Formats: sequence, C-alpha cells, structure tokens
Amino acid sequence: MKKLYTLVCIALALGGATTVQAQNGLKLPQASTAQTLTQEFGLGKITLNYSRPNTKGRKIFGALEPYGAVWRTGANSATTITFTDEVMLEGQKVLPGEYALFTIPDAKEWTIILNKAAKQWGAYEYKQAEDVLRVSVKPAKSAAFTETFTAQFANVAATTAELVLAWENTAVTVHLKTDIDTRIMANIDEAMKGDKKPYFSAAQYYFENGKDLNKALEWMNEAEKSAPKAYYIRYWKARVQLKKGDKAGAIATAKQGVALAKEAKNDEYIRLNESIIAQAK
Repeated sequence: MKKLYTLVCIALALGGATTVQAQNGLKLPQASTAQTLTQEFGLGKITLNYSRPNTKGRKIFGALEPYGAVWRTGANSATTITFTDEVMLEGQKVLPGEYALFTIPDAKEWTIILNKAAKQWGAYEYKQAEDVLRVSVKPAKSAAFTETFTAQFANVAATTAELVLAWENTAVTVHLKTDIDTRIMANIDEAMKGDKKPYFSAAQYYFENGKDLNKALEWMNEAEKSAPKAYYIRYWKARVQLKKGDKAGAIATAKQGVALAKEAKNDEYIRLNESIIAQAK
C-alpha cells in the first residue's frame, strides 16, 4: 500500500505540474534531460533511451543512489535498451528486443540487469522474476568528474563495442560482442551467384577480416574492370597487394590511384594512395 501511495503521489504531482504549465502556457526545462543514442553494431543497431540527472553537489553512489539497491540507471522512466540483432553482453546471449536496463551499484562490483518490463517508471515496480540477464562488472574510478550522468558507446568495431556509464567519479564499462562472420560469408557466397556481384565490398571484407587474399585480389581486379576510373579501388587493391607482400605491384597500383585522384581533384585519395607508395618503399 505504501508503494502504491507513493506512485499515486508521483503521478498526481507530475499531472498537476503538467496541467498548470498547460494552463499558463509555461514550458520549463526538465530537471533530468532525455537522450536517445543509436549505434550501428554488426548487422543491426542498439538504441538506448535514458534521462540524465546531475549531481548538483550531492554525493551519488553510496548515498543518493544506495549501494546494493536496484537503480533505474538514470532518472524518470527506467532506461531502455533495444537490440535489433542478437548480441553477447559480457558473454551472455541477448536476443533482439527492448529491455529495461537496471543496475545495482556497489563499491567494488556492479550488477547489470536486462529486464523484460521495458516500460516502467523508475525501479518502483521492478521484479527480479522478469530479468532476462544479470552480469557483474567492475566499476572504475575516473579522474575526470562527470556532473551529468552520461552513457556512450565506445571503442566500436565490426564485432565488438563497449557501453560506458559515467557519473560523478565512477565509470562502468559493459562489453558487447556480435558474431556475424558466418552470416556475412554466407551472404557473400549467395550474392556471388547473382548477376550483380559485389566484388569490391566482398574484397574489402576479405582484406579486413583475414580471409583469402588471393580471392580478395581477384575480386579487386574484377571491380577495377567495371570502374576503371575509380581511384578508391586502386587504393584498396594496393592495400591487398601490400598485405600479400607484393610491394612492386602495390606501388604500381597506387601510382595509378594517385593519377586518377588528381584527375578527379580528390585530395583525400591522392594522400591515401601516396601513403601506400611510402609504405611499400
């Protein structure tokens, strides 16, 4: 009953404030501003919706946000995180979907929680029975002070990324991973059966992911035939040749790339092709 009474009071207060503002035509800034982050990751996207409280001179973790208690990971409504593709979060599989992102801060260890009940106010109605994942991570002491609670995606690569939560002098890093190589290789094999073969993009993937360089070079040659003026193809072909150990071939290809880039007045690819020449000498 006490919890219900608290929720009713919150709702009435918020509703009353909204009504007064509407009647007076007054719009005020939110105490905790909302932010939405969308990060492309692997073959999908991750979207984070959260509100950002400020310290305002207060002690946060272990005080305003008690150790050992479930936290909404922000302010206002519970923070939500949406995955459009399957990922691994700290080694645990997460299926596509929208989840509430709760945390349990502690001095030496944080618990990261994904909960099925994505739409809820704060953590007042949190139920552990609806958790789909719980993992533990170590918090770090940050030298820089963070006044406004901040979430960001960092160190984003093709198959790995980090979600970093920072507030006050505490930073927590959550590691994300996705296994997409098998699907991409299958997609490439299937696409190569069609009329419009993705020679260039397939060769790039082979080059960047440690695949067959002979096949990558073969596909770069095919891409070059269909776009003889493409200085960017020369650049990537030269990179493949250099990785294969063919320095003379890389220099010759990159020189063609420089000439084509100069003709197109593209300074960026003049520099990039020249960088291959310098590396190969």
